Parts: sequence; C-alpha cells; structure tokens
Amino acid sequence: MIAWLNKRIKKMDVLDIGLIKWSVAAFILFLITIWPAAMTWVQSVNPWYFLVAFVVFMIRPFYRIYLK
Repeated sequence: MIAWLNKRIKKMDVLDIGLIKWSVAAFILFLITIWPAAMTWVQSVNPWYFLVAFVVFMIRPFYRIYLK
C-alpha cells in the first residue's frame, strides 16, 4: 500500500499540490456553509487560535524549505 502511494505521489508536481490545497480550502468553506453547527463553532472560536494553528503547522515546511 505504501509503495503504491509513494509511486503515485512521485508523479505529482507543484501545481498538483497547490490544487489539492485549494480544493481542501474550498471543501472546508462548503462544509461550514451547509452545516450550521460547523459555522457556529468557527464563529465562536477565538481567531487567534486559528493563527496559532497555522504557525504550528507551517514550522516544519518553512524550516525544510528556507532554513535547511
């Protein structure tokens, strides 16, 4: 299974990865639009928590791309 997945991932380029990220963002927007409980949760959470999550998730890629 892992070998199959690695073989498929090697065929991807930067555009494919960017499109995957945009499709995930669009799906999340769709999800919070059609599911009222999700929209309520997003609006009730302090926005700084989302910024902290962004920074935590970006530490490793930033390090590997720019500092290593």
